[in-house]
Parts: sequence; structure tokens; C-alpha cells
Amino acid sequence: MMTSAAIEVAAVLLATTLAAAAVAPWLATIFPIGSDSDANSEPGTDGSYNRLLRAIESPLLRTAGVWPVREMTAAEYTIAILLFHGAGFGLLLFLLRCQPLLPWNPDRLPAVPWLIALNTAASFVTNTNWQSYSGETTLSPLSQALGLTVQNFLSAASGLCVLAVLVRGLVRRGSPTVGSFWHDLVRVTVGLLLPLAILLGLLLASQGVVQSFDTGVDVALVEGTSSAGGEAPSTRRIVLGPVASQIAIKQLGTNGGGYFNANGSHPFENPTPLTNLLEIVAMLMIPMASCLAFGRWVGDRRQGYALLAAMAVLFLPFVVLIVRFETSPNPWLAAAVPSIDQATSSEHDGGSLEGKEVRFGPASSALFAVATTATSCGGVNAMHDSFSPLGGLVTMWMIQLGEVVFGGVGTGLAGLVAYTLVAVFVAGLLVGRSPEYLGKKIEASEMKMGMIVLLVPPIVTLVGTAAACVLPAEAAAAPNPGPHGFSELLYAFSSAGNNNGSAFGGLSATSAFWTLALAAAMLASRFLTMLPLVAIGGLLAAKRTVAESPGTLPTHTPLFVLLVAGAVILVGALSFVPALALGPIAEALQPSMTAGEETR
Repeated sequence: MMTSAAIEVAAVLLATTLAAAAVAPWLATIFPIGSDSDANSEPGTDGSYNRLLRAIESPLLRTAGVWPVREMTAAEYTIAILLFHGAGFGLLLFLLRCQPLLPWNPDRLPAVPWLIALNTAASFVTNTNWQSYSGETTLSPLSQALGLTVQNFLSAASGLCVLAVLVRGLVRRGSPTVGSFWHDLVRVTVGLLLPLAILLGLLLASQGVVQSFDTGVDVALVEGTSSAGGEAPSTRRIVLGPVASQIAIKQLGTNGGGYFNANGSHPFENPTPLTNLLEIVAMLMIPMASCLAFGRWVGDRRQGYALLAAMAVLFLPFVVLIVRFETSPNPWLAAAVPSIDQATSSEHDGGSLEGKEVRFGPASSALFAVATTATSCGGVNAMHDSFSPLGGLVTMWMIQLGEVVFGGVGTGLAGLVAYTLVAVFVAGLLVGRSPEYLGKKIEASEMKMGMIVLLVPPIVTLVGTAAACVLPAEAAAAPNPGPHGFSELLYAFSSAGNNNGSAFGGLSATSAFWTLALAAAMLASRFLTMLPLVAIGGLLAAKRTVAESPGTLPTHTPLFVLLVAGAVILVGALSFVPALALGPIAEALQPSMTAGEETR
């Protein structure tokens, strides 16, 4: 990695680490983890912020009819999650279908077609934010703000609620309850996500990200263009709207759905290198802070450091690789157009700029890409379809690891804890040690739920990709032939099946098959991983703590960090390496194969 790119990457990672360290104590105070729902999450913590939150949340919970707060069993918590998300799905579908009848639609945009509306509702409710439409030409500002932005907050908050349940399971002893979903939801939304989103939104707006109640402006064209009728229009309409408020939470909540079709490459969403830095930091900040807060919650900060280290082991090597791949010259482009300069210079990171924004360059684009796929955000500032074959492989691999390398807000760390439980269980069987994690015995029931969490995303991804491949009309949605076309199909279901939402842009996924299949993949992957995690929390909360013994496996050592990281890589490799060999790996080998054939 060249010096300028290395400095750029190091600066972003340092800023992210500092931001996560600042947010971690804040996050640790948000959720009441002990059995007393009004208790602070950590002994000795100043309760002034909690008192402020109670003053805000009390009237909201009273209005909703769930005051005073009553603790729920795991089954009741699960039902509350399903009811809440079902209501959110219905409301968003109503807004999209009734768009022409609702206010704040100055461009008189029609109702979103049924299939696209169903896909979009499933996408935003599940925190995936897959977009089969162009935001500025399909959705009114009301649909964007009241529909999509609200779901960005609530889907992220529900992920953190699941993490809270899992932590309570590890901390509580013989408890039949795991908290109150309504209390957790209001508390994390009002106490954490909303303040952070306001702060980030102001910072983004200060740098030129649009935030306006005006929906567009007509500007005079510098040069006239001919229309179909032969007349040259003198003006062009530029779409505006409440963009900064949506971008702030789409990054913080690892949602990823942009206001504009071009997402983070649009200058109204991400105009400067500083906004690019802020958006990368926002993606990684809460997932990193969750690891640090985890150590505070369980009373042993080394446990949080160990989980964060496992994520770093899985993340940092691929940061180096993708930056290297994207700043290296493209041999095909060099052979086709020798005059194009892909060399490293003081003004250029090196490599191809095709599909990338000049204001960011290849290194920043690569760093954004690996961050957005590792965190399940899915927002982009470059077209992943234009990356080198091995650069595209890195983005796909980050998604296919199950979105536990930082992963989604709340769900990423919860998923890694599921891998940790499996690693503890397997290690205990191998060496004859008691399978325990943080004083709780890990038994068959937890393993069954854990395996569902681990296996649902690969099954959804591979079954969906196989179905698309055997249906000629649906396989034709990927216009590129050969390995790259297969990569587009595989990436789409990897993204939907792991709740990421990004795409290889060449795919046309608007047919009935694609909209419904991807919606089903998003719903299955979200709820068939979240709900088993809630069940694990309930199973663990009901158990008594077992005293540590000489046979207990230490779960804060470097060896255990490598064990957890190895479990993640093993599941990902066994599930996806054969498919990757048919896609990006085969595509990467094509230049050398062609060269060999020419030599012969």
C-alpha cells in the first residue's frame, strides 16, 4: 500500500477508534441490563442522563399504553418485535402506495408499483435498504422522510434491542425476563440514535449536504440540449430535499439507503473528503462502541476488547487488500487504452478511476467499500460493479461472513457472540473443558439456536442464487456474460441474505422474481437470525452462574480471539468459496489465462 493511501486509511481508523471510545460509555448507560429496569447499567455511573431519559420516555410510553414498564419473557419480547415490525411494514407500504394522495409531493409522483413497494417496505424494515428504484424520481419528500428515515431509526434501534437481550442473558441469574422491548426501543432511539443523528446531520449540512424543505430548483443550462421534439430546454430541475437528516441516520444505523440513486457518490449526499470521512466513521462507530460497551455490561472489559480484536483480525487484512487491489493498474484497461495513466503520483493514488469519484479517488473508495460491506450498511460512494475482480471479491466476502465483522448496529455484535458460543462449545468438546461463556453453561438448546443464526444467511444466499441461475429470464437480469454476470447474481442475494443492501450496479432487479425473491431473502435473514438471538438470551438469563474452575476456557486471551475469528472464516469459507471460485476468482484469472493462450 503506498504512503498516501496508508496515511489516509490510518487517519480514518484512528478517527473511528476515538469516536467509538467516546460513544461506548454513553451506549453503556442506555440499556438497563440488571433485573431492575430503572437501574444504571454500570455501578457508579452518574444517573443524570438516565433521569433525563426517563423524563422524556415516560410520556411517550404512557401515550403508547405501556407504562409502567413491565419486563417481558423472551417469548413476549419476540412477539413484540414481530408486531412492531409488522406494523412498520404496513405503514411504509401504505405511504408508498398512497403517495399521490398525500401532501408534500410537489412533483406529483405516482404511487410506487406494488412489487417495488413490497420490496422497499421489506428492505427498510429489515435494515437492509436494498433499493430497486431511483429515489429522486420515485419517492416524494414525505415518503423519504416519514417512511424511509423513520424506519432507518427504528430498524437500527431494534438491532440494539436484540443485543441488549443477549447481554441480559449473560448477566442475569435465574431470571425469567429479558427486559421490555418498548422501553428498550424508545430509550435507544431517543437517548442515542437521535442525538447522534442530529449532531452528524449538522456536520454534514455544514459541508454542503442538502437539507431543505424545498424539493427542487430550476437552473438555467449553460449549454442547450436537444429534446425529443427538437426544442432545446433552457432550464433543468435539480432535486433537493431533507437529505442530510436521512444520510446521518442511514450511516449511523448501518442502513445505507440513499436519498438519491447514486447514493454516497452524489455530491448532495457526500460532497467533500471531510463528509466522506465522517460517513465512514459513522458506519463503524456504533458497532465498535458496542464491543467496548459489552465489556462494561458484563463487568469485564477484557471481554469487550477480545470481541473487538476478533473483528479487527477479520477486518484489517481485507482493508489492506482492497486498497492494494484498487490502487493497482487495471491490466485489461492498460491493454485496451495504453494512453490512460494509472500510475501513482502526487495527485493520484494509482489504479483505475472507472466507477469512482475523482474527489475521493481509489483509496477512499476502497476504504468506504470495505467499511460499508463489513458493517451491513450498504451505502456506497463508488460503483462496486466497477471494482477489480479481487476488489469486488473483498466486498462480497465481507458480506458473506455473516455481517459480524462489525456488522449491523446491535445485530453485528450479537451475531459474533453467537459465533463465540459455538466456538466455546466446540473448543470444550475438543479439549474436554466445560463449555461455558461468562459463567453460563452452553448446552444443546443454545447451540441449536446458534446454528440457526449461523446457517440461515448462507442458505438464503445460495438457494436464491441457484434459483436465479436456473431461470434463464432471471439470469439475464445480469447483462454481463461469464463470471462477472454470475458475480452480480451472487452479490445480490449475498446482500439481501445478509441485510447489507449494496449491489453490483449492472443487475436489473425489478422483475417479479427479483423483487419478491430479494424481499423474502431480506425478511428471512433478518428475523430468522434476530429471533433465535432473543431465544438464546432467554435461555441464558434463566440459568445460574457457574463458578470459574481450572477447566473453564479463558475467553479474553489472544488464542480465544483467533479461535472466534477462525470459526467465522471457517463457516464463510465452507459456505461460499465454491461460489466465489465461479465468480470473482474466475474473473481475476481471466487476464492470465488470456495471456497464456496468446503466448501459445
